[in-house]
Amino acid sequence: MKIRKMVLFCIMLVFGIAMVAAGAQAAVIVSEGKVVKLNYTLTVNGKVVDSSLKRTPMVVTIGKHQVIPGFEQGLMGMKVGQKKSFTVSPKEGYGEINPKAIVEVPKSKLPKDVNIKPGMTLYGRGPDGRPFPVKIVKVKKDSAVVDFNNPMAGKTLNFAVQILDIK
Repeated sequence: MKIRKMVLFCIMLVFGIAMVAAGAQAAVIVSEGKVVKLNYTLTVNGKVVDSSLKRTPMVVTIGKHQVIPGFEQGLMGMKVGQKKSFTVSPKEGYGEINPKAIVEVPKSKLPKDVNIKPGMTLYGRGPDGRPFPVKIVKVKKDSAVVDFNNPMAGKTLNFAVQILDIK
C-alpha cells in the first residue's frame, strides 16, 4: 500500500511540475527585453509594401529601438501563435514629412555615372555606413532637388503580424 501511495505521489508531482512548466510557457508575452520572432505584412493605402512571408521571419529584441515605436507598441502583450492587425500613425512610424529635408544639391555631389531623373531613388550612406534612400524631386541645369525624408514618412502604416516565438 505504501508503494502504491508513493507511486501516486510521484505521478502527481511530475504531472504538477509539467503543468506549472506548461503554464509558465503559455504566460510568456511580448514585453521589454524579449526576443520575438514574427511574420508581418505591411500595407500602405491598401497596397502591400513589405512582407516577411516570402523571406525569413523577423527577429527583434523589444526595447532595443530596432523597429519603429508604433510597431513595437503594437506587439506588446501578444503571445506565441497570436495574430493581430494594427495601424501605426506617422508620428509613431517614420515621422511626418519634413520640408527642411527637401534640399537642392549641386550635381557635382551626385553620382556622375547616373542619368538623374525626377522620381528616381538614389542611395546615400549615413555616418554609420548604412545605406539610406533619397528621392530626386526635380532636376535643374546644375543641381537637383533631393528629398531626404524616409519614403514612409507621412504615411499611415497598417501591419498584420503573427508571433512565432518569444524568448
